[in-house]
Amino acid sequence: MNGSETLYGLLANLNIPFQYLEHPAAPTVEIAKQYWAGHDAKHCKNLFFRNHKGNRHYLVILDCDQDMDIRHIENQLHQGKLSFASAERMMKYLGVTPGSVTPFGLINDETHHVQVFLDKNLQEAERLSFHPCINTASLIVSKDDFIRFMDYTHNRYEWIGLY
Repeated sequence: MNGSETLYGLLANLNIPFQYLEHPAAPTVEIAKQYWAGHDAKHCKNLFFRNHKGNRHYLVILDCDQDMDIRHIENQLHQGKLSFASAERMMKYLGVTPGSVTPFGLINDETHHVQVFLDKNLQEAERLSFHPCINTASLIVSKDDFIRFMDYTHNRYEWIGLY
């Protein structure tokens, strides 16, 4: 069973409805935007970082229309110097490949190692969109159901101002 099938089963068990959008591979926000037209969800950019020592990992989720300034994010997170995590680390902690980073990958983080930082501006959205562990689809869920999913994972998360 692939990560997406496991995810769909979990969402069903948690009674989290979702809208499924199948599309060609969309490894970047710029590519994905063309497939999101006409949907009222706030689409998210998901960035996976590691600290300088490589012993801590962070998933940063922000509005897809916001530019990412890694130095600003470092200052906001107070976690020291950050760099993008390798493909091997993505697979180890989230069970995803580059271009498919998603908070839904936290179902693969059995030790709850990854800490999540959410752009506080996403709290205003009613619905959010993420890849379902693969980049050939997007799932739209309500923000409240997304928070229920996050609570289920037991990964630490917090809402912060990212820009």
